[in-house]
Amino acid sequence: MFDELLTRLGPRITKQDTNYRKAINPGSKLAVTLRHLASGDMYSSMKFDFRLPANTLSLVVKEVCQAIEGEYKDEVMKCPITPREWTTVAEKFERRWNVPHACGALDGKHVAIRKPANSGSLYHNYKGFFSIVLMALVDADYNFLWIDVGGDGYMSDAMIYNDSELKECLCDGSIGFPVPAPLPYDNRDTPYFLLGDDAFGLRTYMMKPYAARNLTKEQRIYNYRISRGRRIVENAFGILAQRWQVLLGTMQQQPETARLIVEACVCLHNLMRMRYPTVQNGALDHEDVNHEVVLGSWRNNVNMHDVDRAKGANKDSTAAKKQREYLKLYFN
Repeated sequence: MFDELLTRLGPRITKQDTNYRKAINPGSKLAVTLRHLASGDMYSSMKFDFRLPANTLSLVVKEVCQAIEGEYKDEVMKCPITPREWTTVAEKFERRWNVPHACGALDGKHVAIRKPANSGSLYHNYKGFFSIVLMALVDADYNFLWIDVGGDGYMSDAMIYNDSELKECLCDGSIGFPVPAPLPYDNRDTPYFLLGDDAFGLRTYMMKPYAARNLTKEQRIYNYRISRGRRIVENAFGILAQRWQVLLGTMQQQPETARLIVEACVCLHNLMRMRYPTVQNGALDHEDVNHEVVLGSWRNNVNMHDVDRAKGANKDSTAAKKQREYLKLYFN
């Protein structure tokens, strides 16, 4: 993988020697960056290993992360735009997780940063630290289909989602979802949808579990099926952060550079899933022969913090409530 990255990124990160300074070779730049992303080590400790000043290391990491994003993002993180592409995503959810018509699972996580100068409480989140937010849509194979990085820490899932291009495309229909079609072994047309939690308003294109109060048996079964699909995004965040542990510490960079680092980590995550799809699968949640959830080993370590799930103005729609009731009956 290192050799592939060096070949692809080399032209973007190679500089010419000058009369005054010998340029850092691209292999060293890539090694510095991967070390920082994988370990979260501070530049002040890395400078002794690489014999480079901390301020130079910071510039190198930013440069290489920009190169990773520019070289790989369009290749490894393609959000579907056509009905056929979304149908392919939904077919995988049905085949792997028994949730038909699901086109992805949506959630958000905090990435801790040092408080930017003169930012007041802008990045201060409900957990009591400063952060930017990574919101992501994940497919059935733990790949990130779409991300929104850099939301201010004080914002809830609902606030970031409501301001996102994804929400806009869902609302105006330009996202490219297939037309409603019957569920397997059924004859009633049902819209395709994303899987969310209570932070998101219930819509025909956004299904979520029933609130966990006085649930009937049928509602619990529905919740089990929806939650089974939603665990994919939790696990994707989990293995992302376990591989790229810079996401678990407090980034010392400015928010814009922190955003670049997060995007680079997501691109590398998807690239690793494409090249080595079974690596880290042992760390994921799975079900035993009795369909009981066995928690993955990634949960034994420190993980990224959830974003506030305050719903805000996302009121559930009547049509969506009827659709959820129909899905409840279908799952039972």
